[in-house]
Formats: sequence, structure tokens, C-alpha cells
Amino acid sequence: MTQLALVIDLNVCVGCHACVTSCKQWNTSGAAGPLVDDQPYGADPTGTFFNRVQTFEVGEFPNTQTVHFPKSCLHCEDPPCVPVCPTGASYKRKEDGIVLVDYDKCIGCKYCSWACPYGAREIDEERKVMTKCTLCVDRITDTALPAAERKPACVLACPTHARLFGDVHDPESVVSVAIRERGGYALMPEWNTRPANHYLPRRRTELTVHAEDLVRVDNPLKIDGSRPESPQQGLGREDFAT
Repeated sequence: MTQLALVIDLNVCVGCHACVTSCKQWNTSGAAGPLVDDQPYGADPTGTFFNRVQTFEVGEFPNTQTVHFPKSCLHCEDPPCVPVCPTGASYKRKEDGIVLVDYDKCIGCKYCSWACPYGAREIDEERKVMTKCTLCVDRITDTALPAAERKPACVLACPTHARLFGDVHDPESVVSVAIRERGGYALMPEWNTRPANHYLPRRRTELTVHAEDLVRVDNPLKIDGSRPESPQQGLGREDFAT
């Protein structure tokens, strides 16, 4: 059985939120939308997002690192959100393993969000239905699009190619190869939900911080007020051509 999923490379994610904004744009104007924004320019803005990026620091000063952690529905192979739904609104597609919500059946009871150990579901406060990542199912199944564009919006938007998309049950797919060769792992395996989405680990870069590195050196130009000398102009390209 096919199981479509994302593989996210934490080593190259720069936290730019391109995945967040592209996801919001595509889904709020597509079959899954509209996605509400509550007081987007207010003091306490909130809204519905299928994908979020959490940024935090690890380690102790001065040896700290910033981690950007994208998070969305993991499309578990044994999703706990499905059996708890009293109306059958939450379901898992047999043909590709995508977990979806039928808005016509959803009553907004939030049982699925309580059952999800990853906090991947959000309620749309205007429509009073539960929402989640759909892997842009309306896009990836659209045969009118070129094959190269039949990918989730977040994958196409990522400037560092930190997001991969494919069938994790196909051992030769780009996602399976990345998981196998680069130590991909699933979140919180102890819950036995068998998440389809995987993460590629960060590769630590060792950096020795010396005490003098933490002392700010003032700009010498502020001390004597002088300006740097203009660099000497060497031979230009046109000189070599003559």
C-alpha cells in the first residue's frame, strides 16, 4: 500500500517560514479553505495553520544552537485521531495513506485533537471544524498540473530543499533513500502511531568558543574618526583584453 509522506531535513531548514506561508496561501484558496485569521494585525493575532515552524535554542551559553522545527500532521499509519471521531469525519485514505477530515461530517468536538500526541490539529473558529495538513491532496492528484508540480505547496516553496515528498513504502523513492541513508527518524515512536512523516537529524558542527571571542571589539573608525584608504585599482578585465 502506498503511504505518502514528508521527510524534513532539520540540518538545512533555516526557519524562513516559506513553507508556512505557501501552505496557508494554497489551502486557504483551495478545497481545504478558507483558513481563518483572527486579528492578524492585532496585539494577539491567532489563526488556523496546517503547518508551523517552532524555533528554539538548545545547549547552554555560549555553546548554544538554534533549531528550526517544522511541524504538521504526520499522517500516521495507525492514527489515533481516526477511531475516536464520533462521526467518522476523520479518516485515512486507503489509496495513499493520507489522513483527512470530512468537513461535512465534522462537528468540532475536538476529540481528534485530544487524541493526537503531536498537537497537529487545529479548530477553525469560524467554521467550527477541525483542520490539519492534507499534503495538498487537491494539488498532488491534479493531473492538469505538470508532474513536477504535483507536490505539496510547502515542498515547492522551500528555498533550501529541506522538505522531501514521496512514498515511504517504496524503498527506491527519494524519501525512503533519505531515511535509510541519512538516519531518518519518526517522532515519539513510543506512542506506536507509526508516523509516516520522518525527520533527518541535524549534523553537529563543533565550534570552540574562546573567551576573547565573547568580548566586543569596537570599530576602530569610531576611535580616530579616520576613513579607510580607498583600495588601489588594479588591472581591469578590459586591460587584459587589449
